[in-house]
Amino acid sequence: MLRHLVQFVTYPKSLSVGVGFFILGFLFGNWATLIPYIKTFYQISDGTLGLILLCLPLGAMTFNPFAAALIERFSAQKMMIFGIMIISLAYVIPISVSSIYLLPLGLIGVGICMTILNISVNSMAALLEKNESINIMSTCHGMFSVGLMTGSLMRSFTLFTGINEATHMVFMSLITVGLGFLIRNTILSISYHTPKSLETITAKTKLIIPSGTLLIIILISLCINVTEGSMTDWASIYMKDIVNTSEYFVGWGLFGYSALMATGRLFGDGIIPVLGRNKVLMYGATLTVIGLLIVIFLPYTLSAIIGFGFVGLGVSCGAPILYAAASRYPGMPAASGLAIMNTYAMGGFLIGPVIIGFISDLSSLPTAFGVVVCLGIFWFFRAKDVSLP
Repeated sequence: MLRHLVQFVTYPKSLSVGVGFFILGFLFGNWATLIPYIKTFYQISDGTLGLILLCLPLGAMTFNPFAAALIERFSAQKMMIFGIMIISLAYVIPISVSSIYLLPLGLIGVGICMTILNISVNSMAALLEKNESINIMSTCHGMFSVGLMTGSLMRSFTLFTGINEATHMVFMSLITVGLGFLIRNTILSISYHTPKSLETITAKTKLIIPSGTLLIIILISLCINVTEGSMTDWASIYMKDIVNTSEYFVGWGLFGYSALMATGRLFGDGIIPVLGRNKVLMYGATLTVIGLLIVIFLPYTLSAIIGFGFVGLGVSCGAPILYAAASRYPGMPAASGLAIMNTYAMGGFLIGPVIIGFISDLSSLPTAFGVVVCLGIFWFFRAKDVSLP
């Protein structure tokens, strides 16, 4: 397993694609730890915050077909570099605007940029796996988790310097722009063949109503991504409002979650072939349910961090398994399968937190997390039967 990681980080092409995943997670992790600031600054309720957060998935989901078409037209490697640059700029907008009415527009822009980069990096990972007979999808998603983990800690460090939230985000964006320039030449050197019929690709990329095996894959993906999104957006608020921890530990719930998620994904390409994809999904559901129950019933700083960590380990290999299945789904190109999967996955990841906000408003945040427990149970029972291409 360690040899696999050594091969990943010493092979420039796989490492460069992994950096793209890292950037996606790093920027989102920084944004997630600033959500409590947004809530306090505008003095809004959980429900209103959830409604505003809905704008990010609105931008992400509506742009999926266009992102896939752009990739097929200009190539995944060019769109990956372009995506890194524009998402770095986009994340500065929501945290810099002075009016709450401009915040939704900024989040829509972030969602669009997130979709471009997300489909690009997953397409690149699938391309390398196919053309070079290597397994890197789980490790690449692990790089996203490493980025999420790193990003979740950044505000804890910059608090000591006294810089404000907008300046913090500018610094973080400059870091990712620099990383983009470092990997640019390697990414552009990777071979990518554009299909001859763009019209056929675009038609197959449109949102479809899934059925059969694809439907089960999508449903499990929704459960996993609602869990991921809920933890990412609400872990810091849970630590602040429910656990009542120190401001310096507000980001540590998200850190515990993303740290163990990163661990699971970095070792996933070695574990999944041994245990099998179905069993890994089932074990993941079990860990997720246990972790959430710890968070709900033991709302203390250390126990909450541990509970969030269990959840991170539980969801860790879900996305890599399901994205790989979508990229190999019979009858459609890899980019199209990934775009369809991404539409539903991003919907769960980004709309899930909105639903959590509404439930929290009607009842409480622990009760809202209890709903996610139910999703974990459903995910467990469906994972043992699904056939994964």
